[in-house]
Amino acid sequence: MPVPKDEFEEVLPCEFYDPKDLLAADRMYTVYEIARLLQDLDPDAELEAGTEAVLLDWAIPWIMANAGDLVIAEPREDDEPGYYGLA
Repeated sequence: MPVPKDEFEEVLPCEFYDPKDLLAADRMYTVYEIARLLQDLDPDAELEAGTEAVLLDWAIPWIMANAGDLVIAEPREDDEPGYYGLA
C-alpha cells in the first residue's frame, strides 16, 4: 500500500550510476552482481536472501532504464541467470 511521503525523515533524488561507470567493458554480469555493484559491494559478496531481494529492487529498474546501453546474453547453463554487459 502506498505510504505518505511525510512518514519519511528524508527523501532523496533517484540517481543511478551510469553503466560505463559501473560495469567493465569486457565483462558480463548477472542481475545479482549488478545489484551488489549498485550498492558499492563486491559482485561476489555473500548476502542473506532478504538483503539480496532488496538489492534486486534497485537493480531491475536500473537495467530497464539503461537498456539502450546494455547487451544481454542467454545463460550458459539451465540453472544460471542471464548476463548483462555494456553495448
